[in-house]
Amino acid sequence: MEYERDHNTSSSSPPSLCKQLASSTLRGSFLKCYCGLVIPHLYYSLHLEPHIPVVDLSASDEELVVRAVVKASEEWGIFQVVNHGIPTELMQQLQVVGKQFFDLPEAEKEAVAKEEDFEGYKRNYLEGIKAWDEHLFHRIWPPSCINYKYWSKNPPRYREVNEEYTRHMKKLTEKILGWLSEGLGLPPVALTKSLGGEMAEYVIRVNFYQPSPKSELALGAAVHTDIGAITLLVPNEVPGLQVFKDEQWLDLEYINSAVVVIIGDQLMRMSNGRYKNVLHRATLDKENLRILWPVFVAPKHDLFVGPLPELTGDENPPKFETIVYKYYLHQTIRNWTLDKLPLY
Repeated sequence: MEYERDHNTSSSSPPSLCKQLASSTLRGSFLKCYCGLVIPHLYYSLHLEPHIPVVDLSASDEELVVRAVVKASEEWGIFQVVNHGIPTELMQQLQVVGKQFFDLPEAEKEAVAKEEDFEGYKRNYLEGIKAWDEHLFHRIWPPSCINYKYWSKNPPRYREVNEEYTRHMKKLTEKILGWLSEGLGLPPVALTKSLGGEMAEYVIRVNFYQPSPKSELALGAAVHTDIGAITLLVPNEVPGLQVFKDEQWLDLEYINSAVVVIIGDQLMRMSNGRYKNVLHRATLDKENLRILWPVFVAPKHDLFVGPLPELTGDENPPKFETIVYKYYLHQTIRNWTLDKLPLY
């Protein structure tokens, strides 16, 4: 969402998109209309760098929240949500047990190492430094797909905290998908149902990045869009996620306890291009440890995914091929090379 910001406002506190939409000073500049809702078109000061949208989910007017989420998804493909209902204490516990896992001796981490599937622990090496990426990757939903073999037994509360976090994350995801469905003029359950309902797959990847003394590594990592439908990500306080928009890379500002929402390839395809996936990359820090907790939400693997029939017709033909998701997934992964490997 674009907005004009007071020059005295701290750059670390971007205004909420809901507040921007509700502001009486903005009500005169109506330029665009989405699904019958008139939405103000705001702008940045020429002297300010644009902010990635921030949506306050506690706004009393839910219609404003829906409009803000839809607009951010159409124009940016990424936004942050605050006051989202996930307890701050739980998010802190998630970060504690994640850090405790990576602090374990290498032998204990290797006990949940990857085998043939993508799940498990892995360390990626780069010549000249000890490690440039460690991660722990495993499914967290649906229960029938969870393999606890890849859930570390240490720290002792790892499973308890992740299961509680999954319950809250799933609820938030479905709420956002409901608003995005409404933005398309569809029933709130439409997108969740099209992803497989209760069989939609949720996967968490805990990424652990050591400080990088190599300037060429610290300055950039892989550019990519997310393969799945939607990603909800929690970072630690060390910045590093960048988004490409309007021919420039923009830094995601850290907001304590915020959740970053990223539109993936499948929501773009299902919405027939209405919602945008977003090119983004991860950068590393020369001095500080960086940890991220993205949850990737993807369709059930045997589902056909493409533009929803309700959104296409003679005047709006499909822009994307309908294909079984697992084939799209395998084809995309096969096309990746090391320099394109998504890092987060």
